Amino acid sequence: MSAGGATAPRTARGARTRARLLQAAEDVFADVGYPDASIVRITEKAGVGLGTFYVHFPGKKEIFDEVVHDLNRRVRAAMTAAADAAPDRLAAERAGFSAFFRFTAEHPALYRIVRQAEFVSPEAMKEHYGTILSGYEQALTRARDEGQLGRVDPTVAAWVLMGAGELIGMRWVLWEGEAATRAAHPDGVPPHVFEALMDIVALIVAPTTEDRTPRRTEE
Repeated sequence: MSAGGATAPRTARGARTRARLLQAAEDVFADVGYPDASIVRITEKAGVGLGTFYVHFPGKKEIFDEVVHDLNRRVRAAMTAAADAAPDRLAAERAGFSAFFRFTAEHPALYRIVRQAEFVSPEAMKEHYGTILSGYEQALTRARDEGQLGRVDPTVAAWVLMGAGELIGMRWVLWEGEAATRAAHPDGVPPHVFEALMDIVALIVAPTTEDRTPRRTEE
């Protein structure tokens, strides 16, 4: 079973159909909102029959949860792939934020759908932020233990940085107009905004001279 009680497809054709349904649902939920998003509208956009929908999902709430889960998986994969290639924590933050803004510029539905989840599916919203937090907290804890993070609480720092990224993206990706923003700034936010944010991130993440000594783990 997939998230939200959805049934995992057993064939490649089924997987393609399910992917079309998820993309259609993402578009419909983002465009008209959950209350006005009907299963009929989703299936019409996906180009499949109504009966096919129920092969893959029990109902509208379940496909909504799966869309949240799918967006979460994709944005985490993009950020992790970018950050893992960085030589140190500060560079990882830069790469991760860049990947996040690029993803949200290409998928502005992430904002609209996660915010709807607060009312439609609070458990899906908590899972979305919780899974991002878990990986982020672990990465910051490793950086602290290696002397690459200042004397900050990794959990609090993760929430602060997540909040900064989300609100900066909302202001300069979502509110500025998606088409115009993508054309002028393919990587998400304007360069001067990104650099100003990185200056603030450095104040949180960059270690002092005293912090640079790796912590010894207990035997």
